Amino acid sequence: MANRFRGFLPVVVDVETGGFNAKTDALLEIAAVLLKLDDEGLLQRCETIRYHVKPFEGANLEEASLAVNGIDPHHPLRPAIDERDALQRIFREIRRSVGENHCSRAILVGHNAHFDLSFLNAAVERTSIKRNPFHPFSCFDTATACGIAFGQTVLARAAIAAGLGWDETQAHSASYDAEITADLFCEVVNRYRDIFEEARRHAPPQP
Repeated sequence: MANRFRGFLPVVVDVETGGFNAKTDALLEIAAVLLKLDDEGLLQRCETIRYHVKPFEGANLEEASLAVNGIDPHHPLRPAIDERDALQRIFREIRRSVGENHCSRAILVGHNAHFDLSFLNAAVERTSIKRNPFHPFSCFDTATACGIAFGQTVLARAAIAAGLGWDETQAHSASYDAEITADLFCEVVNRYRDIFEEARRHAPPQP
């Protein structure tokens, strides 16, 4: 894994939120999908970690966003935890995976990844978490990758074009969207494996 991604461990992340402004709007769900290479060197999904998150104090909640993701942040049966607790639990598992794969740090993979990264970074700043395993600004964007590989940039259409299918009833849950994004990322990476191996044979040695 470290050789394939230059020391970075790709981790697929999806967030569900109370709006589009990472500084003011609530983080309501977060899911992270860990990846692994199988014995043949093909990338595949490994483990999904998901938490419902309580809106931080003073968080903005846009009705239009809640209508899309179907989340009732104040439902009495919603098993939500504080965002600091959610992030610490996810980061602990990611740091473990980083070490197991001999990588230096994690890099976020997402569909329109800068959106997810912005909410992640804002939550890290709010909660004063010091050990964030993710690169602070670099990411892998599957919207771009799917535009190149499948001619589609919308998540649902890219999944269908890649032959993965799409379940509209599960869409806009962090775990489902993260797993579909992970499958798309793996599909693109695996399709380009031969090109990567050829490029690595001709690449100059790393300094």
